[in-house]
Amino acid sequence: MAGNPPKVGVLALQGDVREHAALLEALGAEVTLVRRPAELAAVDGLVIPGGESSVIDKLTRIFGMQAPIRAAIADGMPMLGTCAGLIMLADTVTDAIEGQESFGGLDVVVRRNAFGRQVESFEAELAIPALGAEPVKAAFIRGPVVESVGPDAEALASLPDGRVVAVEQGGLLGISFHPEITGETRFHERFLERVRKSPRASA
Repeated sequence: MAGNPPKVGVLALQGDVREHAALLEALGAEVTLVRRPAELAAVDGLVIPGGESSVIDKLTRIFGMQAPIRAAIADGMPMLGTCAGLIMLADTVTDAIEGQESFGGLDVVVRRNAFGRQVESFEAELAIPALGAEPVKAAFIRGPVVESVGPDAEALASLPDGRVVAVEQGGLLGISFHPEITGETRFHERFLERVRKSPRASA
């Protein structure tokens, strides 16, 4: 029914779950912390937070979440992946640990930990025309970088040196940085807009 808040989940196995949940709730969404397939089935969009991608990968397999998330991506569920979440949405991951897997869905090659250790974290202002004229304040914490963008995906933002740090493909949005800790809401707003327009939400 029109006017109902979008029902979205935050994958809550590891990472900065609370920050995403608080931001989404502030934007008017109904938020579920997703740890089980039944919880995923009850939402119309999913945020995959930053954290440690290899740990998220292992825990999604332990909790029986890998196949349901892959199926949801194939079914068109909108998803937002930040930092480790971008890695999990990438079709190809370089510098992964042995045996590490991703969910896939974004036609990109992503390099894990491309910006070095946590002490080498930094902030930058990015021009992202798709989000409006005001630059985005981006916090990079051991973030990945998109090494190549395939024909099905679109680059939304790059660093001054040309490295791609935000991509989009259909309902999937992946970014290298952490808008949830800098007060930047436009990526989450874009995600919620996709959720509202999704056939799943109107079903």
